[in-house]
Amino acid sequence: MAFFSSGSRALVEILTRIQSAERPMPVDLTFFEFGSIRYHVEASASDPENAYLSISTPPLSHEASPSSSGLPEATLQEARKAYHKFAEVVEPPREGYVLTLKLNFSGLARPKDRVKAINQVSRLQSLVLSSQLRDMLGSLGPSGTMKLVCSQREPFFVSRTAERIHAIFPMRFRDDTDLAIATSFFQELQDLGNSFAGAPRCSWSPIPPPELRGEHVHRLTTNGGFVSFGASAARRRLLLPRGSCGGLVGLPSHASWPPTQAFCRGTRGGRSGPPGRPGSCSTSRPSSSITSSAPGATSRAGCGSGWRP
Repeated sequence: MAFFSSGSRALVEILTRIQSAERPMPVDLTFFEFGSIRYHVEASASDPENAYLSISTPPLSHEASPSSSGLPEATLQEARKAYHKFAEVVEPPREGYVLTLKLNFSGLARPKDRVKAINQVSRLQSLVLSSQLRDMLGSLGPSGTMKLVCSQREPFFVSRTAERIHAIFPMRFRDDTDLAIATSFFQELQDLGNSFAGAPRCSWSPIPPPELRGEHVHRLTTNGGFVSFGASAARRRLLLPRGSCGGLVGLPSHASWPPTQAFCRGTRGGRSGPPGRPGSCSTSRPSSSITSSAPGATSRAGCGSGWRP
């Protein structure tokens, strides 16, 4: 779960380069993660101490009633509390975004404090998604099931009853070998997870679990079965903790990443051949894309490609 709760590496790289630049520089960058989470970073040479970070996330559910006022006040308060030492919430946010932060790290004298602050900001998407999930969970009332979508190809469900809350993930794989490995892994995950009394209950089933009865068949198309995590309503914080909801949303992407590639990476010490070459394994995940919107400059790069202002 540590990987799931990690922040945006692209954002860490950009903010670190802005902070470590020998001379103030103008920055106007837009980049995407998971294809749908959009960031914008802006800094001015005439105001070197301040940088503006904006984020836009798609609605997690088209079934929930949309909010005309953007993020709920609880999310804004949570952002203020989390980043009060070095950031302010800008209202209204930048046009087209749900949240804008004014960052100022000048009050953090020690370099390690600035590094810690940047890493904390990089987890902004987790804060926003966590708030959305908790808000929608409350909208379910005492019972109900809601389809959530972070990526159009990877929906999952949150089901609530008076006794329990479940997060249910339909798993899909393209390759038969990956499917066989993943099926074995999910069965072991179920046995291991349920051996810890304090952990959310984990289960895997080749068919839709009872919580999804009545759902449309086209929503339940899968070849990898269904992975479910459940907790009693009284212990729902185990299932949707504040720090890991972003990882919960991204679980299908990470879990369905071809297991044969993950295995090859482990057996080769992290080294791999070029993606797509026969007999080699690719270790690269779908990376963030960065687009410079400065006048006359347009570039796209992966988040580990070495961005240059």
